[in-house]
Amino acid sequence: MQKTDLFSLTEQQLNAFIDAEGLPAYRARQIIKWIYEKHACSIEEITEFSKDLRRSLSEKAYISCLELADQQISIDGTRKFLFKLQDGETIESVLIPDEERLTLCISSQVGCAMSCGFCVTGSIGIKRDLLAYEICGQVIGASRIIHPQKITNIVLMGMGEPLANFENVVEALWRITGLMQFSPRRITLSTSGIVPKIAALAQSAPMVNLAISLNATTDQVRDMIMPVNRTYPLKALLDACRRFPLPPRRRITFEYVMLKGVNDSDADAARLIKLLRGIPSKINLIPFNEFEGAKYRRPDDARVQEFQEMLSSAGMTAIVRKSKGQDILAACGQLKAKYSDRERG
Repeated sequence: MQKTDLFSLTEQQLNAFIDAEGLPAYRARQIIKWIYEKHACSIEEITEFSKDLRRSLSEKAYISCLELADQQISIDGTRKFLFKLQDGETIESVLIPDEERLTLCISSQVGCAMSCGFCVTGSIGIKRDLLAYEICGQVIGASRIIHPQKITNIVLMGMGEPLANFENVVEALWRITGLMQFSPRRITLSTSGIVPKIAALAQSAPMVNLAISLNATTDQVRDMIMPVNRTYPLKALLDACRRFPLPPRRRITFEYVMLKGVNDSDADAARLIKLLRGIPSKINLIPFNEFEGAKYRRPDDARVQEFQEMLSSAGMTAIVRKSKGQDILAACGQLKAKYSDRERG
């Protein structure tokens, strides 16, 4: 008999499973608490249950847990986790310490199909979407590793394009905010710009923060570095941002990876100011994190500062993001999970 993975079930499915087993409804609530709040990875860990109940449940069910295949720790305290999924695929998650915050960057797909020219993950292509519980599993897996420390913020900026895995990501967000009781204000979803899904996100998901990976001020340049722009050009993308229903005092974050001689000119800064006019926004300037085989280069610090000052002088909030974990290839755009020789073919 094939056992049921309780972690893979939605709340409704778990209630139905418990009912079919002839157990009272509160048992489902107890299981949810142990998985999502106490981060249990086996039925045996649910000590609130009697030994007999744990034994009988274990005959029909189990609780899956992502396997930690590798962990690297940077000199700046950033930690990169390589998690192995049940089918043998691997994904990377990154824990980033920053003053009072402890941010977990999680993946939404195994690989990525967007092929952005400045991102290592895009160079490996797409393997598959992550299921909702596999997305949540990164939060639980990291929480178990760092206990008693607690994750304060979550960003969906790891491997994959979250809006290309829309249903699983939305389900994961509801689990993280509902079952894990994580504040939506402390969650940020980053997209390369799948325009129809931006509106759908506001209608279907908890009101998390939205980040747009912009990276260019003309369609010509964005077409070159981000193929998604050929389908959803700048005007369509920014119109979707203007329509996005922001709660009071919230802003859209625009991520801007700075590429030397490509998108870092004074003219680019001037166009960026014009493009974002009227959108409650802040800009994260990200000097390109170079990797082996990359065709782009990082601008020098003086150019980055001049670019930032042009934006700031126009009244825009522009922050140069510190790149953490570069020595373990955990910085923005550097994630690339390991694959076996068999998978590489």
